[in-house]
Amino acid sequence: MPTPGPRLLLLATLTALLAACSPSPPAAAPVQPAAASPAKAEARNNAVAAQVTIGGEDAAETVQQWQPPRVEIADDAVAQARRDAAQAFEQGRLYADAGSAIPLWLALLQRDGKDRQAQAGLKRARQRLLEETSALLERPLKQRQAVAQASEMALVLLAIAPDDAQVRQLQSRVELAQRAIAYNRAGEDDLRADRIGEDGDGAIGNFREALALDPDNGRARQGLAAAESALIRRAENAARTTDFASAGTWLAEAAKVRDSSITIADAFERIERIRADTLARLRDEGLRDLATPQGLKPAREKLEDALRIALPGDPVVGQLRERIELVTHYGSFRPRQVFSDALRDGGRGPQMIVVPHGGFQMGAGEAEPGASDAEKPAHYVRFERGFAMTITEVTVADFRRYVETSKARPRATRRGHSIVYDERSGNFVRHSGVDWRSDYNGAPALATAPVMHVSVRDAEHYAIWLSEQTGRSYRLPSEAEFEYALRAGSSGRYPWGDAGTPPPQSGNFTGGDDVSPSGRRWFNAFVGYGDGWWGPAPVGSFAPNAWGLHDVSGNLSEWVADCWHASYRRAPADGAAWFNPGCRQRVIRGGNWANAPEQTRAAWRQSQDSDTTSARIGFRLVRGI
Repeated sequence: MPTPGPRLLLLATLTALLAACSPSPPAAAPVQPAAASPAKAEARNNAVAAQVTIGGEDAAETVQQWQPPRVEIADDAVAQARRDAAQAFEQGRLYADAGSAIPLWLALLQRDGKDRQAQAGLKRARQRLLEETSALLERPLKQRQAVAQASEMALVLLAIAPDDAQVRQLQSRVELAQRAIAYNRAGEDDLRADRIGEDGDGAIGNFREALALDPDNGRARQGLAAAESALIRRAENAARTTDFASAGTWLAEAAKVRDSSITIADAFERIERIRADTLARLRDEGLRDLATPQGLKPAREKLEDALRIALPGDPVVGQLRERIELVTHYGSFRPRQVFSDALRDGGRGPQMIVVPHGGFQMGAGEAEPGASDAEKPAHYVRFERGFAMTITEVTVADFRRYVETSKARPRATRRGHSIVYDERSGNFVRHSGVDWRSDYNGAPALATAPVMHVSVRDAEHYAIWLSEQTGRSYRLPSEAEFEYALRAGSSGRYPWGDAGTPPPQSGNFTGGDDVSPSGRRWFNAFVGYGDGWWGPAPVGSFAPNAWGLHDVSGNLSEWVADCWHASYRRAPADGAAWFNPGCRQRVIRGGNWANAPEQTRAAWRQSQDSDTTSARIGFRLVRGI
């Protein structure tokens, strides 16, 4: 026999916390008659109320007797009455009024007790009533209405066949169903009042009484399942308030309700997930605390809370403890550390990497070939604090989560078109039906492709959404941050240095060896270089730069936060974005899959209208640490 796992052993321990208790049932609630239709109400008004005692082996019960509506049949109307009765029977009108089949046949028999047509008709009506009443008692839904109607039919049967064993048996079934309904109703009232019955008085006892009367009563079984679910909810609510001791107690009570070990095991798993989610939340909150200047003390408080609710050896608590130790000695982050933030919807944000602090010479030198005045004067920029940047360009999958969660309608979606590459002409043209879900040629993009066809405002809205999801400050990189990350400590003309040809497989650039699907080649490209892609490649397809970032200098050009300025005169020296509120002309940086070689230089920059969407422009984000 296999040894039970640790979670099942813990479940057994929780179940044994409370001793078994036997709930005492409340008195059965009186059965209320079901609402009648106008026709049936009129028939009851014509009926004579009488009391009849139904004998039994052990006891007698008093029920209401059905009296047929009064029917007068003239001597010359007998044949017509027989036809009317037969027609009423075919139409299903059995007893409700004077024109129904049973009252007509009874009146015919009263005239002539040997009327064979009336006797046969009454027999057929009795059989139909037996079948319909039995079917009503078997109905799984709307039992109260079904039993009320079955009770009414049983009274009719008692009136026309009081000595029939089937009728007596059916009447007993109706009475049991009525009592079971009373217990079920009492149990449901208890459930609504949150009297579940774990202390011996409430819903559980009532539903068990109903099952004692009718072991196959689906409504009572559903009631016990609902009582079990209510106790499980108490357990889960206690877990959500981090009271896991009470959660164990309520789960042990739920385990006593019925034989549903799978349900209890599932509930146990959910509570453990709540515990795990709570620990993950405490860990993430502690990590966020550690990213603030005075965050060490609150992070230690989070660790204490986590240790209070964690099981021994929990790895999530170990992560927080290790990080607190790290912060105590080394600060919140390490250079080139990779991480991702938890999203509010349960997912994870894009992967980030910590760019080290430092300084660099931004822009192009006076003698740099291919440089424009907009890239000058070269000037020194220093970052006193490191920052985190997405390792790759934001992907279609990343952007999809934002669009679907926020119900956003990006620019190209709203206007219905964007700029794509046309294979037939070899040009970039406007094409309808293209937006962020599209590839460079308008076809559907892969989930791992860098998102394109987005405006700078689309990128900024994504950053705002990601900030709301994570509680962190995400934004577009400044132009200085982008060039700093692109150079990654180098100072050459190109991101890889001064060589006129990129190193093999270093990025997605315009290579002389690249070939389009129809056999086209670039007119102006890096001679002797080929990367195997005509169009953007999935993110991370090429080797990262020296700081662990992919595709900063190729694949797609990228939006940055700055407004366009014709030169670097009076540009910020601290690396902040040079932004003027309301500006329409923004900046893109970094080469792309369809750029000329001089546009792949480290200092290259270009002006773009803020509404531009194109198959050559994407973006990535930075986050403060």
